[in-house]
Amino acid sequence: MTDEMLRDESVFLMGEEVGQYQGAYKVSKGMYQKFGPTRVWDTPISEMGFTGIGVGAGMMGLRPIVEFMTWNFSLQAIDHIINSCAKAHYLSNGDLTCPIVFRGINGVSAGVAAQHSQCFAAWYASVPGLKVVSPWDAKDNLGLLKASIRDNDPVIFLENEMMYGVEFELTNDEMDPDYVLPIGLAFIEREGTDVTITAHSKMVGYSLQAAEILKRDHDISCEVINLRSLRPLDRPAIIKSVKKTNRIVNVEEGWPQHGIGSEIAALLMESEAFDYLDAPMERVAGADVPMPYSQSIEEMAVPQVPDIVKAVLTCC
Repeated sequence: MTDEMLRDESVFLMGEEVGQYQGAYKVSKGMYQKFGPTRVWDTPISEMGFTGIGVGAGMMGLRPIVEFMTWNFSLQAIDHIINSCAKAHYLSNGDLTCPIVFRGINGVSAGVAAQHSQCFAAWYASVPGLKVVSPWDAKDNLGLLKASIRDNDPVIFLENEMMYGVEFELTNDEMDPDYVLPIGLAFIEREGTDVTITAHSKMVGYSLQAAEILKRDHDISCEVINLRSLRPLDRPAIIKSVKKTNRIVNVEEGWPQHGIGSEIAALLMESEAFDYLDAPMERVAGADVPMPYSQSIEEMAVPQVPDIVKAVLTCC
């Protein structure tokens, strides 16, 4: 965010506690001191209010970054996100654009119960006019957030609180202020020949762990695809991988019904990839219940590495 604000004076950050408190999760640490209150705005606790201001600013030529303390709170502002923002370009016959990034934590956190711990990937990925990005590692966050800020369309940027404290090695190229990853392209984190595993956000790491176990204990070679972008979804990458491996497992933290896995299953049914499948697709998803508060029960409601291993063994 700092790189993009230095690069483009039309970029600014707004949200609850993003300024003087340095961000609820310290994501914006130092930015208030660097840019001041005119470009790092502390807002009242009113998602509907500050989201509407952000959408209006985007339509008037600025590039707002709107932080939700959690995507669960975005439901207070969903009318602005979808009706005011996502549809504006279409309804104005192209006269209005809204280059805005909505970002914050998404998915399962730890012990914060049903109203603070769920995945909104499928919700927003179903909306025409939005782009939806779900990064996994440090290079994803750097390259995709810069691409999102520079994009002329509204972008939903789904971060994960449980990944904030995870460290990754970065190259000098990835640390460059102009390092940008294209929205809409998946990335093969691990090449394989026996089964494709598609995942996004934190579940990419779990899938890679499962792939190691499956190779070690069962000599199964897994191809792990980090989806990165959920809308647009990199359909060609998924189809190409399935044609090679003939089997597929999707992993996500969200609920199974109408989820990302459901969309991928429909893609396979409707494409030439169907003729290449040697087994039905397997889906690993969160339990079809609101998130329990008890951490021991919460673990049962969220996909774990053994669940991915079991799903792969089922289709292999």
